[in-house]
Amino acid sequence: MNLSNLPDLAVRIFHYVILVLMVLYTVQSVTVFAQRRSRDRDRIFLFQNIEMFVIHFLGFATLFLNSWQFDLIMFYAAQVLYLLFTLLLFRNLYPRASRSLINNMCMLLTIGFIMVTRFSTDQSLKQFEIAAAGTALALLVPLLVRKLAVLTRLTWGYVFVGIGLLGLVVIAARVTNGAKLSLSVAGFSIQPSEFVKIIFVFAVAGLLSTEHSFRRIVIATVLAALHVLILVVSTDLGSALIFFLTYLIMLFVATRNPFLTMIGMFAFCIAAVAAYFLFSHVRVRVQIWQDPFQDYAGTGYQICQSLFAIAAGGWFGTGLSKGSPGAIPYVSQDFMFSAILEELGAVFGICLILLCLAVYMMFINIAMKLSNRFYRLAALGLGTTYATQVFLTIGGGTKLIPMTGVTLPLVSYGGSSVLSTILMFGIVQGLYMLRSDEVRQSMLDEEKMSRMRQMGRNRARMPEENSR
Repeated sequence: MNLSNLPDLAVRIFHYVILVLMVLYTVQSVTVFAQRRSRDRDRIFLFQNIEMFVIHFLGFATLFLNSWQFDLIMFYAAQVLYLLFTLLLFRNLYPRASRSLINNMCMLLTIGFIMVTRFSTDQSLKQFEIAAAGTALALLVPLLVRKLAVLTRLTWGYVFVGIGLLGLVVIAARVTNGAKLSLSVAGFSIQPSEFVKIIFVFAVAGLLSTEHSFRRIVIATVLAALHVLILVVSTDLGSALIFFLTYLIMLFVATRNPFLTMIGMFAFCIAAVAAYFLFSHVRVRVQIWQDPFQDYAGTGYQICQSLFAIAAGGWFGTGLSKGSPGAIPYVSQDFMFSAILEELGAVFGICLILLCLAVYMMFINIAMKLSNRFYRLAALGLGTTYATQVFLTIGGGTKLIPMTGVTLPLVSYGGSSVLSTILMFGIVQGLYMLRSDEVRQSMLDEEKMSRMRQMGRNRARMPEENSR
């Protein structure tokens, strides 16, 4: 046997082991909810942690064997420590936190670390630093959500801050690929719309949680439309679509009125047609979506390369660093899913979609079990924001819908996106623990009432015993 072929053989074996472990992890993400005993659930969560760390190790081992960059070893070790601290700190600081959300967040970050490192170690280092800082902040968020009831009473503060930040983008942001997206602050590039998504959800939750009068609905709709309009003016159409769909879902759940939803969809159709004629940027993207091969060397190049990458990957992929996803412009940002399909295969891609769906279902499950209307709408809105962003990214990369220029949360390269998504997970963790607090308080109240009833029965028996 030729020893020089051993690295290639090891890389091929690692590739299929990663696929098998990803399938197991995804199946467990669904089956864990069928387990009634906490001990059985904890065992599955532990297996998921092991699978995640093995995937992480095999991914970086593959990158190392393909490049022989020894800096990757130290970088890998730093990421292992980060993942360990994240899992242990959340579990020990918040024993009643959702382990499913923690595991899935870390798994998505792990996939992102591997794939971004595959394209650029410098970008991956920045991503890692931002993820670590975001996690440190997210560790405090559940405590703030649980202890600060004032968060439910800051509706107009959320409105003014959100509109103010988006307005600042229109005035001072630099233009990137035809859109005003980011601000430069102390040498760092920040995309405010990523954080305004969270503020917007809180604003809408505050507006719709207290009353559903016609006047209140009109006010909420006008303010939501103002957010969307500012984003349209700055030509950040992907974020505008996320804001619009999030508001539409929150409005329907708050009012249970399908007529309002139909009006919203009708307004969306009119706005989409208007945007097509008013903005050349939109017109070009629609034309690319209809026939990208018409201008293959020009405007259609990006989506054509994405489709070639998907076709090259097949079911099982070409292997990490064995494909050519780098031919796709901005692949680590807008087309990360296409790169995953090429090098890790459609099987891995389907599992990734199901994993994102499991996260969304967990958000919705938490929302439906909360008794406080503000918190319920907030959890629903955050889940819808997350799911919409995932759909737009995957749909744009696979030519299901026109490209929108948004990133795949926690997986694509993008500091603001990663930071805001980690904070979003932290907020939902806080809401999950609020639900646990409600259940615990309900059990205590029931136990207290049971004791009081028992004491009443005992007092009723005492006169009878004395008379005897």
